[in-house]
Amino acid sequence: MRRTTFRQLEIFEAIARLGSFTKASEELHLTQPTVSMQIKKLSDTVGAPLLEQVGKKVHLTDVGRDLVKAAREIFSILDGFTMSVAERQGMKKGRLKLMAITTASYFAPRLLGEFSRLYPGIEVALRVTNREKLLASMADNPDDLYILGQPPEDIDVVATPFMENPLVVLAPPDHPLAGKKKISLKRLAQEPWLMREAGSGTRIAIEKLFASKGIELHPRLELGSNEAIKQAILSGLGISAMSNHALALDQAGQFAVLDAEGFPIRRHWYVVYPAARPPSLVARAFMDFLLGQECGDARGKKEGKRA
Repeated sequence: MRRTTFRQLEIFEAIARLGSFTKASEELHLTQPTVSMQIKKLSDTVGAPLLEQVGKKVHLTDVGRDLVKAAREIFSILDGFTMSVAERQGMKKGRLKLMAITTASYFAPRLLGEFSRLYPGIEVALRVTNREKLLASMADNPDDLYILGQPPEDIDVVATPFMENPLVVLAPPDHPLAGKKKISLKRLAQEPWLMREAGSGTRIAIEKLFASKGIELHPRLELGSNEAIKQAILSGLGISAMSNHALALDQAGQFAVLDAEGFPIRRHWYVVYPAARPPSLVARAFMDFLLGQECGDARGKKEGKRA
């Protein structure tokens, strides 16, 4: 393994993370033949196949899974070293890899922009996906930090709240319930509901509230994004509930926010990392930045909790 280069490991990690030679070559600005050649050299050095292709999909072998885990540990150690040296010189440098659920895309770019202005030497990458894919990625630890509305219960993580994330009920502005006061959950359940996919943190919170009153919701439609749900609401297909942050780019009065029993559901946004992998100095700097923002009643809760 001494003949293995850092670049080979970087290419291999990108393929493992993206599941594609083509996507890895695009991300690293390399030609696909170069990527294929470097992976072949790496496999020859290891002495065992690292990848196997089934159809158009690339999968890791058992040896490949062990190597990508080791590669990510190496990258984390080197990032920490880079940050440590920069700290001694009075500046911050390094890389920060974030992954967030789709709803966080309404505010995460703004926060990253502010952070980048404070620390221009830190290179930041943000990936946005749904909760299911984020949790699957978290199990492999390819990113430094994760932003989501509900920490996982089956993965050992440290979760720190940094901003309020209230869920509100939305309807078209001309809906019969618009302007009504203290609408009961029983009455709400009579409306056609538009919901995110099963496993969504928002959906889990909504169904939990209704279940607490012995009410079961039967969604009219399941849609894969907040934007799709908002368009369906405006088309008169039903009502829904989502993070208040999802309204950030909409015009005032475009939706009616219903005054409903149990709403808004009081939740928080969390910044999360696997307990087995302490955050790098760069990641810690970003967490400190988040906790220093004007983030509602999550301010001051600087101690993370195991989830």
